[in-house]
Amino acid sequence: MGSDGSPRFPVLNFSSEDLKPGTTSWVSTCKKVIQALEEFGLFVVNYDEIFSSQLHDATFGVLQELFALPTETKMKNRYQKPLNGYVGQIAKLPLHESLGIDDATSLEATQKFTELMWPNGNDRFCNAMNSYAKLAAELDQIVTRMIFEGYNSKEHYDSYIGSTTYLLRLLKNRAPREDESNLGFVNHTDKSFTTILYQDGEVNGLEVETKDGEWITVEMSPLKFVVIAGDALMAWSNDRIQSPTHKVTINGKEDRYSLALFSFNNGTLQVPEELVDDDHPLKYKPFDHLGLLRFFRTDEGYKSECPIKAYCGV
Repeated sequence: MGSDGSPRFPVLNFSSEDLKPGTTSWVSTCKKVIQALEEFGLFVVNYDEIFSSQLHDATFGVLQELFALPTETKMKNRYQKPLNGYVGQIAKLPLHESLGIDDATSLEATQKFTELMWPNGNDRFCNAMNSYAKLAAELDQIVTRMIFEGYNSKEHYDSYIGSTTYLLRLLKNRAPREDESNLGFVNHTDKSFTTILYQDGEVNGLEVETKDGEWITVEMSPLKFVVIAGDALMAWSNDRIQSPTHKVTINGKEDRYSLALFSFNNGTLQVPEELVDDDHPLKYKPFDHLGLLRFFRTDEGYKSECPIKAYCGV
């Protein structure tokens, strides 16, 4: 609980050197991960021994360079996959601007994005973003392995990770002018399996709706990450985990920069048989994860109260 009596999201420490599969600290952290996701759909991770303040500064330095580029340059960021490219210049969301690097853990893909933005190259940007993506993906894989093990589905983990790619979205929410709303991004759930979110400095903006319908700001200090369950994990877990509704609001006079790494599976996902029993009858058919993204772009998907249930619910 916070000092005002409101719930606070769990903070788990992943910096411990003995956090290795099979150790007692691994097993107890697995339980905490499952508990946090089942209760809130997210948790905060302390990962500071791995992610240094130097890497933090390098990452956000080049991020500000990116957003300072002309709008027409940033708009060249386009992909075949839905939801992956440039988003910005939206009348109802004037504070939001973002770009995406698909398959960001691959140096080649990050280089391709960099050359699109800077035809003469920008090695500092390319190296910082690729290093960050790899580090966040490492964290994601630790968390995902803990989820699979926590639900006795360890044997499905390798094939899941083997067909997973990462989309890194680079986000800026500028501070609102006096006559503007402070909405940085609308209420939504993520369509990913998991999302790793990281922000620059103390400019908080992420607000999450709890199961009781209360909105809480996630306190994110530097070198702390937030892990959020996406719709695909909700379906995979057969509704044991709910993907939380969240939004961004910008209070204050500082722009907010953040990075979101989304995991997307290139294959078919299905509820493991271990997660189906009399108390938890099967709620989702096997589904194509990228198909969910395409469905979400249709009128039916966009208007549905719960896109994943509309897409592949039993």
